[in-house]
Amino acid sequence: MSTAVYLDPGFDDDRRRAELYAGELVVYANQTAAREFAEFAQGLIARAFGSVDPRVAQHEMPAERFAEILNQLKPEFIHHDHSKRHVRALLTALGCDPEKTYFDVPRLRSSTSDGYLTTGIAYAWHPHRDTWYSAPSCQINWWLPVYDLANSNAMAFHPQYFDRGVTNTSAEYNYYEWNRVHRGAHVAQYTKADPRPLPRASETIELEPQLRVLVPVGGVMAFSGAQMHSSVPNTSGVTRYSIDFRTVHVDDARAHRGAPNVDSHCTGTTMRDYLRVTDLSLVPEDVIRLHDDGTGALGELKYERA
Repeated sequence: MSTAVYLDPGFDDDRRRAELYAGELVVYANQTAAREFAEFAQGLIARAFGSVDPRVAQHEMPAERFAEILNQLKPEFIHHDHSKRHVRALLTALGCDPEKTYFDVPRLRSSTSDGYLTTGIAYAWHPHRDTWYSAPSCQINWWLPVYDLANSNAMAFHPQYFDRGVTNTSAEYNYYEWNRVHRGAHVAQYTKADPRPLPRASETIELEPQLRVLVPVGGVMAFSGAQMHSSVPNTSGVTRYSIDFRTVHVDDARAHRGAPNVDSHCTGTTMRDYLRVTDLSLVPEDVIRLHDDGTGALGELKYERA
């Protein structure tokens, strides 16, 4: 399929979600709340790396030390009260209904250059859908850069696969088991190879044509969790830092509205991880039951952030 990119559209959140579920992308280029969120992240990153410029720190320290810094920095970002405040401010500014919109905590991502560190805590993502990782079909992903992007360190979309299934290993993935076995600080030790059983395509993915959207600092991009996307091999010479988080609309979750499921076979659900914008309450239990499959005995029902 072809994919449209809407730039600063004037439609409301209901229309926006419908377009995203249909495989389109939405970009807002200049949002005060997004810029303030990026500046907050810049401050945390600068403090973590001290006198070293975090964008070129990979040229000045061994990968193990870089991973140690990220292993402290990324949980700090997740847990920081300001991170949730920035998410709530941004979603409200973009017209989401704060009573019906639930968000997962934001993550700080890093993509180093020239193969310096591509595993574990700085994983370079192969082509995948978030729905292979037990995300609901109504999940919307929000992504914003912390520093300026380049074509050689962005994220790539592969929209020809939005409505085209591929053989993949998602059937081997259970979210609750993943929380029990593969979460935690130990991920930082994977600086050479990553042994975690991450769902991936088991057939060759055609990377071209691909779509790279260079969102400016102060901008934010939204896309469906069912979009096939990947990390562009970073050859820019600098580390890319970005923020992402995810939302669900409770009415869509209750009605099973969302993007089509063409090839996801994972088990478990991430629905317990989302927090309501207004008061940080959890998704109602009756909605969770609609998405749960009874495999909770395999592990931990909720991602407990270390």
